[in-house]
Amino acid sequence: MILLTNSSITIVQIRELLETNQYDTLIEKMLVFYEGLGPIPGILLPFIEALLPFLPLMAIVVTNAVAYGLFRGFFYSWLGASLGAITVFLIIRHFRHIKVLAWIHNNHQVQRVTGWIERRGFGPLFILLCFPFSLSSVINLVSALSGVSLFQFALAILFGKAVMIFSVAYVGDSLTSFAESPIKTILVAVGIVLFWLLGKWIERRISINDIEPKQLRKRQ
Repeated sequence: MILLTNSSITIVQIRELLETNQYDTLIEKMLVFYEGLGPIPGILLPFIEALLPFLPLMAIVVTNAVAYGLFRGFFYSWLGASLGAITVFLIIRHFRHIKVLAWIHNNHQVQRVTGWIERRGFGPLFILLCFPFSLSSVINLVSALSGVSLFQFALAILFGKAVMIFSVAYVGDSLTSFAESPIKTILVAVGIVLFWLLGKWIERRISINDIEPKQLRKRQ
């Protein structure tokens, strides 16, 4: 997180810095100005990226980490991206019977993917969402068209996005030290495994709670 007393910047100052090739100072001032706007842009930009996937999520995450600091930047990015993905899921799930989405759903390849996701649930979604370069917009679309429950999708989003966004924010916050210290890579890998195990445990507990009432009704 960058600390400067003056968080404002004018067009004149930007022009002067560009003309004098003071790009480092310009970037620093822009980040201070960005942080001075509060948490709204840090949350809103990742949220909008879920709706407009051509926006660079990784650049947004790195900007948040540099402007707000690692943990605040991570939290704002994670919150916005997770809410955005769940919103997209709900919108597509609600309108999946319209002609265009129905045509996509009836595609043979899409049906194979949705069937695979339905059978495996949390696991593959979590793994795919952990990777920064995965097409999250496609994952949101296919998940919404499949029979995956909102709970399973939200669980995968919350944990998978946490791993992915923290990894990107961590790298962006300390790029040089990350390359020089293998222990940081190991910590990220351990975090992925722990989040995956926790997510599977929660999903299993919920599944058990759903099955037990059905078995009791059958016995009665």
